Amino acid sequence: MTPRKIRLPFTDETVKELRAGDEVLLTGVMYVGRDAAHKRLVETLERGGQLPFDLNDQTIYFMGPSPARPGKPLGASGPTSSYRMDAYSPRLIAAGLRVMIGKGMRSQAVREAIVRYKALYLGAIGGAGALISDRIKKAEVIAYDDLGAEALRRIEVEDFPVTVINDIYGRDLYEEGRAVYRKKE
Repeated sequence: MTPRKIRLPFTDETVKELRAGDEVLLTGVMYVGRDAAHKRLVETLERGGQLPFDLNDQTIYFMGPSPARPGKPLGASGPTSSYRMDAYSPRLIAAGLRVMIGKGMRSQAVREAIVRYKALYLGAIGGAGALISDRIKKAEVIAYDDLGAEALRRIEVEDFPVTVINDIYGRDLYEEGRAVYRKKE
């Protein structure tokens, strides 16, 4: 299967076309944040404050990079375990967040929010942080600099490889994979 190339941000049409298991290559702007940044984003929303970027139709990559090598915008940039963001993701999805990228399964509440608000959860390859960092062309901290590696960043990526894990139709690639394996036993 040849990966589908997608220019960010995602459109309604693209989100409708993608299914769990589809491989895609992302090019464009996305944001980076982990649990500490997510907590601040949700607290800001709850206070009625202004977020550091417009969430609508945006993509957040759950990652905390290592220090950059000379000539590179970031160091190793592998995905963080997504369950850390499960407490915050439904609120951010409801506020307009379209796509999340990480590794590992999501909670039932997150999967329900993905279906309800027509969002996506994409999986990046854990353990491939050095290779993934080559796909990041620019990076800048836009908020929460005091969080160090967990600061909120805006990055530009080119052909960033991911797989659709949870789609708007309620499919879950991890569950489907386990079901196939159980049938073979």
